[in-house]
Order: sequence, then C-alpha cells, then structure tokens
Amino acid sequence: MFLFEMLDNSILNVALPTIGRELSASATALQWVTNAYAVVFGGLMLALGALADRVGRRKIMLVGLVLLGVTSLTTAFVTTAEQLIAVRSATGIAAAMTTPGSLALAFRLFDDDGLRVRATTLISTVGLVGLAIGPTVGGFVLAFAPWQALLLVNVPIAALAFIGIRSGIPADQADDLHRDPIDAAGALLGTATIVLALVAPTLFVEAGTESYLPWLTTAAAIVTGVLFVVRERSTRYPLLDIKLVARPLVSSGLAFKGAAGLATAGLGYLVTLQLQLDWGWTPAEAAMGMLPQVLVLIAGGAVIGPLVKRVGLDRAAWLSTGAVVCGLAVYGLLSRFGYLWVAIALVLGAAGMRVVGVVAGTNVMRGLPRNRTTIGAALVDTASEVTTGIGIAVSGTILAAIFTGDIATSTWSAHQTAEFHEAVTCAGLVLTVVAAALVGWGIVRARVADNATTSSDADANTE
Repeated sequence: MFLFEMLDNSILNVALPTIGRELSASATALQWVTNAYAVVFGGLMLALGALADRVGRRKIMLVGLVLLGVTSLTTAFVTTAEQLIAVRSATGIAAAMTTPGSLALAFRLFDDDGLRVRATTLISTVGLVGLAIGPTVGGFVLAFAPWQALLLVNVPIAALAFIGIRSGIPADQADDLHRDPIDAAGALLGTATIVLALVAPTLFVEAGTESYLPWLTTAAAIVTGVLFVVRERSTRYPLLDIKLVARPLVSSGLAFKGAAGLATAGLGYLVTLQLQLDWGWTPAEAAMGMLPQVLVLIAGGAVIGPLVKRVGLDRAAWLSTGAVVCGLAVYGLLSRFGYLWVAIALVLGAAGMRVVGVVAGTNVMRGLPRNRTTIGAALVDTASEVTTGIGIAVSGTILAAIFTGDIATSTWSAHQTAEFHEAVTCAGLVLTVVAAALVGWGIVRARVADNATTSSDADANTE
C-alpha cells in the first residue's frame, strides 16, 4: 500500500499543468487537487488507525482497498476541477484505511531493530520506486493518453493487494487487539483542526486580509486544536494519548518525518510547475528532468542498512533529514540559474528521504507499546501527510499571492516569470526555515532519549 501512496502522489504532480489547462483550474484549485487527498488522509488516519487496533487491521485494509478501487474508477468520469477534488478526497479516505496497516504488520513480525529496519526498508523501497517512476511514467503516458489514465493505475494495484491480503495474511488474533472505546469526540476535533489549518492560508489569498472569513477559520483551527489537546488529556480513553506522543523517541521520529514531508512536498510541487510552465518543457521532457531523483531513490536502498549500522538510528535520521532540507534551500535560492541546481536539489532531497522514511518510522514504533502499533504507524503517516499538505498549501498560497494572472496559460510575460521566481524563492526559504526547526527539535528529543537509555543502563549495571 505504500506503493499506491507514493505512486499516486508522484503521478498526479506531473499531470498538474495538463489538468489545469483541460479543467480550466486556477492555481488555488490545482493546489486543492493535491491537497484534498493529504487533508483527508492526514485527518482520518488516527481515527481509522485506532479503529484497526480494535476491530482488526486486515479487515480495515480490505474495506479500504475496495473503496480505493471504486474511487479510482470514477476518475474516468471527471469533467471539472471540483469533481476531481471530491474524488481525491474519497481516495484519501481509502488511503487512511490501508496505509498504516502495512508498517504496523511489518513491525509486529520482528523484535530485533535490525530486522525491523530491513523490513521497513523493503516496504520503503517498493513505495519509493513508485515515487521514482511515477513522474517518468506519467510524463510519457501524457504524450499519448488523457491524464485520467494516470490515476486509473490504482485499480489493478488495489485488486492485487486485496487478493494478496485476503489469501496471504490471517485475521488478527484477539490477543493482538484491544477493546478500549473509540474517542469519537477526539477524532472529530483532530480532523477539524487539520482541515481548518490547511484551508486558512488559501482563504487569506482568495478573500484577502480584509475579509473576516480567513481570520475566523484561523481562530477556529486554534480553538479546535486546543480543545483536541484538552480532550485527549482529560478523557479516560483518548484517541491519541499525549503522553505517548511526548515520549522522546516518538516526538523525535515525528519531527524528522514531518520535516522531510514538508520539504519534499514543496520541492516536488514547485519543480513540476517550473519545468513545464516556466521553462516550457513537455510532460515527457519534465519526466526526464526528474531522472536524478529516480536514480537516487532506486539505488539508495543499498546504503540504508550500512548507514544505520555505522552511525545509529538517531544520527541517520537527522543526517538524512538535513539533506532534504538542504535540497529545498538549494532549489529556493538557485533554481532560477539553470537545471543543474534543480538536479542537485532533487538528488539531495531524494537521498535524504530514502533514509528518513525508514529510521524515523522505526524510532516512533520503538517508542510505543506493542498494542498500539497501528495508531503508531498512523502517527508516522499523519505527520508525513499533514506536513505534505502544509508544504503544498504554503507553496501554493505564496505562489497565488505573488503570481498575477492565469498560471496555467501556455506563455508568461517577463513580469509573470519574475513573479514566479520570486514566489519560488520565498516559498523555498519559508519551508526551509520551518523544516530546519523541526530537524533541530528532533535532534534535541533524540538526545533526550539517548540520555534516558544511558541512565537506565547505568542504573541496571549498578544494581
């Protein structure tokens, strides 16, 4: 299912300019074509992960695969941007039901961290191959087929996954599940907080700062976020135990994963637009331009095990996340000077993302109780998807605020080109600062975890 998640996102990105022209979509609409999926996925994973820990991970995954196949088929009948946004939202529901279970099942099979890293690396490799080939395959497909064909690829993936899980994975044992009541109020508040926080930046651009609507939305996001925290701290059976999230290993892993998601989403969104709209490359040429990322993502799996063995999980996490952040900074500052700088940014981002997806997720799962594996996997994916949505929202909002006119037109004026370059620099630097702050926080929390482990070992030796 990680293959579906990564392939789906990467294929859609390369088709955005074509979708914009054929559906007459504005920059804001294009932003929500990709963002709607992330918002729904990120908003529902915790609730559905908690449900899977109670009723069975296999059962939830099978239902989600059926929904994925149905929603992907409806793409063939989409004729407006609004319809596509609705389809992407439904696909987000399916992804929230299926993706966390993959990591949870892999983690529960092994007790040794080395074996867990190897299993997670295999899952990550399959998914990142999808991310790598998505832009290339998508670019060539667009040369002779409509863009709808790109999203129909999810149908056979869903069918094969359904057959494999149905026949190859036994139902969860009762001992592996727990029966705590679902925190429905917490689920509603958490989802509302994420949705409102991602909608607010777009409203500031569309309605302006003089309108009350964006300010009201921002205030509502803050209020629901506070209520969510209060609810989770006070209820007997929280959807998300704040004490678990505050554990050093968990919080550091989530920070690293969030930084990578934020930087990678912003980089992918802006590079796609630059290659095709700013430089006028065809989808096939843009696909070739993404090859540095493809090669690193495919070949990078070989270095994960040796790197982790040499420097440890924590240091591997912050080194890889730092590479992603540096890639974003290079792109924001230097991409206007030629493709070489874009290629360097793609290589740095891909190299970092190849490692951080494995080690950050492993750290989160190591820091949680075994009977919370699916909610732990959902936490990892939620951090990635929410920050992905934020990365696209920030990039798209800054672009919409600075760029004047229709971004999907075939030719830009010199003034519009300058505006685009300004927006790229601004968005790149904003995301770099935020992602770097998350990396710093992750390093601090990882050191706290190391110190706690060292103290525990010393106490044990003294006894």
